[in-house]
Parts: sequence; C-alpha cells; structure tokens
Amino acid sequence: MLRLTFLGTSAGVPTKQRNVTALAIECLNTHGAQPNGQSRAANHNNQNKKSRPWVLIDCGEGTQQQLLHTKLSLHQLAAICITHVHGDHCYGLPGLLASAAMSGRREPLTLIAPKAIAILLEAITLTTELYLPFALNFVAIEEVLSEQGNTNKMNIRLSDQHQLDIDITLLSHRVASHAFGITQTIHHRTLDTDKLLAQGIPASALWGKLQQGEDVITEEGQQLCAVDYVNDDLSRTRVVVAGDNDTPACLTAALVDTDLLVHEATYTHEVLTKIQAKNPEFDPMHSSAQLVADFVENSGVNNLILTHFSARYQGFDNPNSKTPNMAYIRLDAESVYKGNLWLAADFDQYIVDGAVDLAGNQKGSQEDKRVQYIGSARSD
Repeated sequence: MLRLTFLGTSAGVPTKQRNVTALAIECLNTHGAQPNGQSRAANHNNQNKKSRPWVLIDCGEGTQQQLLHTKLSLHQLAAICITHVHGDHCYGLPGLLASAAMSGRREPLTLIAPKAIAILLEAITLTTELYLPFALNFVAIEEVLSEQGNTNKMNIRLSDQHQLDIDITLLSHRVASHAFGITQTIHHRTLDTDKLLAQGIPASALWGKLQQGEDVITEEGQQLCAVDYVNDDLSRTRVVVAGDNDTPACLTAALVDTDLLVHEATYTHEVLTKIQAKNPEFDPMHSSAQLVADFVENSGVNNLILTHFSARYQGFDNPNSKTPNMAYIRLDAESVYKGNLWLAADFDQYIVDGAVDLAGNQKGSQEDKRVQYIGSARSD
C-alpha cells in the first residue's frame, strides 16, 4: 500500500493555492489483523510512524515549508528522485537537505537525479558551506540508463519482507526528463497453526522460527520444514510518476501492470494548440489534459491523477465561469477518458493498494477501488 501526498501541483511558478512540484510517497506495510474488522485502507494511520519510510518525487522551491504542514518526517525519508533539472522541480533540494541535517538526520539518503543536480549541489556546498552529516548516495540517471542489460531498476530494501523498486523511463521534454515507476512488494508470511496443532505440535518458539522461513527440529527429533507450514502471500502496488512530458506514449512499457499514473496536464488541448501556433519556434513541450487522457484511455490503466497545472487555472471547478479554472482541465480529460480521474491539489492524499481485489476490470468501474482519495494532509 502506498500513500501519496501532493506537496506542490503548480507548473513553473507557485500560486496562492499551489506550490511548485513535489510529491511524497509513503510505503505502508499494513499486513496483519485489522482492529474491529477495519479494511487495510481504513487502518493505514495505525502503522508506527517510524516504520513508514517515504520517497520524494521532485523538490520544487518551498517543498520543505509544505512538509511542515504534514506529519512527514525527514528522518524517515528513504530516497529523493528528481525527474529533470528545471527549477520548479529541483530548486527546493538544497534547502531541504540542509534542514534534514539541522534536524539531526544521520542515516544515509539515496538521491536519484540527472548528473547536473550533483553539479548544482557541489556548487551550493562550496559557496554556502553546506554541511551534511549523512551520506548522500547519488545515483546518476544517465549512468543507470546507459548500462548495458540494465533493467533501469534500483532496489531499496526497507525490511526483510518489504522492498521498493524504482525504475526510470526517459520522456520527451526540452531537457532530459524522466518518469519513475515505484513498485512496492511485501511478503506476508502466515503460519498454519491449525495444521501444527492437528499434528500435535504445541505453540513454542519453534513456531516463530517456522514463520520466519527456518526449518526446525522438535525436542522429539521431528524435522519440520517451513514450506509445509507457512503461506507466503505477496502483495504488489505500483505507481508511475511522470516528469514534464509532451509524448505520453513514451510510458507505454512502463504502464504494464500499473495501478496508477500521475502525469502533468499543464493546459487544456485548446490552450496548448494556441501556444504552439503563436510561436512555432518555441514548443514548451508539455502535455494537455486531453493528450494524456487519450493515451491512458487506451493503455489499460484505470486510475489517473493529473497535476502540474498552469497558473492561469484557478482552483475552483465551474465550467460556466469565463475565468479559466479546474473544470476546464477536468472536461478536457473527461472528453476522452472513462477511467477514474482526479485533479490533484496541494496536500491532497490518496491511498493506492494494488492488493485490492477487483470485482471487474471495466474502465471506470466502481469496483476498482485500488486508488482512494482520503482527504487533506494539512495538520494545521
């Protein structure tokens, strides 16, 4: 299960309601008995805070200020992924790292980003005497993509039974831009206690060893193989978060077996066409809501969250207003997309659970509950 918190949803510049791009993804492991028959989604807040590592996708200016309005902690931050070098996606990185240091962080931190981000941090470290008391494990996207035979995937081991894979897809933009596929895999071992009791094997420390996958020998000399008494259930949740991109089809391969796509929708298609016609020599190389939605409609992905909206669009939803607003974006997407659609706002939170059983796989079906909006993350 993944919990997404949108920390910034504006394109290029902040507005009074929206900061520039940043998205937090918490990796939740809610396996086990749920109190009072609660669903896994309803129980997501019961997990110990220290066992909720999270990943930050992009870090626009002011991201650390946005974090102050949430319950996210820089001490549990496992990795930062920067999609590309434009400032509205990375200018907040040096300040966030400095604040992590001043808050007492000492654990190593993984940073997956274009090589130019390392140069930026080196320059800021030199000119401002930035000191980080923790190791910054920098992974250059260019090197990952150039390695022969590489699956473009990195693994972050969160625990023995909980891991995160991050894969990278090259997109189409004015500078090299990328999408990150975030795949959480949880192995949940359950012990068949009824079988053990039926065979006259009482509860003891051996039960715990069996559940951990160890073969054991009883006091009577009987060998018990873990595979005979342990069920290993596997749950997988995958989201793809795209950076700036004017060709959604770049994501075709990445969207296989994906529960949710998060993609920019900077303008409506009408506005994008006007911008391109007005200045043929300069293409901003962004997507319209309709362009993204049309691609996703044919991709097999039932859940789409749009973000990175031009500042020209006000936050309210009124299709009858002459002032450009979110209804314009929504209708642009809905004209071609029949799946589950959300337009992100700052501090919006969503739960994504790939383990949810689908009663049907029809696009837009009410049975597809893998993605749920759960409200605002603002704690003030």
